Amino acid sequence: MEFLLEYLAKGFLIMLAISMPCVLTAAGIGLVVGILQAVTQVQEQTIAAAPKILGVFLVIIIGGVGFVRLLTNLFQEGVVLAFETVPQTENFVLDASYHRYTTPFEGEMKDKFKYIDKIDDIMKNPGKVPYIDKSERAKYTPAARNAMPKPDLVETKKILGR
Repeated sequence: MEFLLEYLAKGFLIMLAISMPCVLTAAGIGLVVGILQAVTQVQEQTIAAAPKILGVFLVIIIGGVGFVRLLTNLFQEGVVLAFETVPQTENFVLDASYHRYTTPFEGEMKDKFKYIDKIDDIMKNPGKVPYIDKSERAKYTPAARNAMPKPDLVETKKILGR
């Protein structure tokens, strides 16, 4: 279990290693532009945005290959961890005969088909929808196409308060 926590910590460190140059560049450029604005007494907020964007863009271009290598190594280590290290650890691997002694979905499917007698016929003909009774089929009635449709009987009773 401790190797999973180490992997998580390594992921956070790589996240910091990738984001820190961009953040420091933007902060440095903002500081320089802020000092220049104070000296020249030009207090325009949009002047600092363009150099920050350009600086961060240059940092991403220059360090992009290194960032991709860091992420690729983290991904490869995660794959090795998931498919080689964890299955070899006895604490995480289930016994090969585990499925014989357990029924994980035992209570969920109990009453699923209790009203249908011929479940085998349904399974053999999956395209046919079984109905319990002809009267239980949903009746399709198209909606009224009027600009102001009239309420039906149930709605009328609710409106009139009966």
